[in-house]
Amino acid sequence: MVQDKVKHEPFSSYSSNKHAALSAAHILKEQIRVVSGCSSNILSSIGIIFLNKYIFSHCHIKTMTLTAIQMIFTSFGLVICLQMNTFVRKKVSLMKVLPLAISFCAFVVFTNLSLEYNTIGTYQLFKVLTTPVVAVLSWQYYRIHYSRMVIATLIPVVIGVCTHSVNDIKLTLFGTAVASVGVISASLYQVWIAERVKELEMNSQQLLFYQAPLSAVLLMPFIFFMEELPTYTTYEEKQTAFAAILASGIVAFAVNLSVYWVIKNTSALTYNMIGHMKTVSILVGGFLIFKDNLNFKQLLGILLTLSGLFSYTFVKMGEQNQLPCKKWNTTPKLGPI
Repeated sequence: MVQDKVKHEPFSSYSSNKHAALSAAHILKEQIRVVSGCSSNILSSIGIIFLNKYIFSHCHIKTMTLTAIQMIFTSFGLVICLQMNTFVRKKVSLMKVLPLAISFCAFVVFTNLSLEYNTIGTYQLFKVLTTPVVAVLSWQYYRIHYSRMVIATLIPVVIGVCTHSVNDIKLTLFGTAVASVGVISASLYQVWIAERVKELEMNSQQLLFYQAPLSAVLLMPFIFFMEELPTYTTYEEKQTAFAAILASGIVAFAVNLSVYWVIKNTSALTYNMIGHMKTVSILVGGFLIFKDNLNFKQLLGILLTLSGLFSYTFVKMGEQNQLPCKKWNTTPKLGPI
């Protein structure tokens, strides 16, 4: 019996080591997958910002018109993906997707109204409020638990974004109202994406297949009453506008897919934190590439934001036992990143 025990111990040790190695490989693979998805979202989002800025200034197309066009491009892109069998169409009632589409349209409309009727500082201030609102909605209505450490990491992020973004603040009744609706609708849109993919058991392509065309249709009345279609006098202007819109539509397709993917595989709060990383990346990129001015206040805000983002990542990885040093890990209740 003693001999049998001695014989089995090496096999047991080998099996345990093999299991640990497979577990570590799985964690590493998952980390690479999440980092790749988040990086794709950051890069495509930055690209769409510059493309949209060019279209607004050179092609004279308004925001909601361009958003509707981009959602139409996304719809056609998904039809092509469906034909290529990259996903399987799953039937779902449009009423299940309608709140998602409405919140998206409200987010676009009221964010634009906020930018129109508020100063840049006020607009940025309300935009920053999306982060705590997402956290509160997730916790209050969907019982998503955030530890005290996670909540603590949000503080330097919010303060940092305010420091490097907010300049002039001037509140008016109408401006505050539209900005508040914009914050709530943007927060609901992000939270509802996470909930709908779980509730309907759909992946990003399957859900976006319904939401994209529905959002484009819902935006049409607002475009008709609030915006004017552009007119071009020369063939070169038309060609330039067509090329820019085509590029914007393709990149928007990547952005929309990556938004759904990131929220599905992490959480609405993580996606919101990534949004702040985009802002910092644009500021730093402008300083390094285009030699834009970067004053002490902006530099301090960037450092605060980055410290909060890195702390958030560190804490969440520790709560999921994914840090390389076991002493840094906690005993988590597994959940979304």
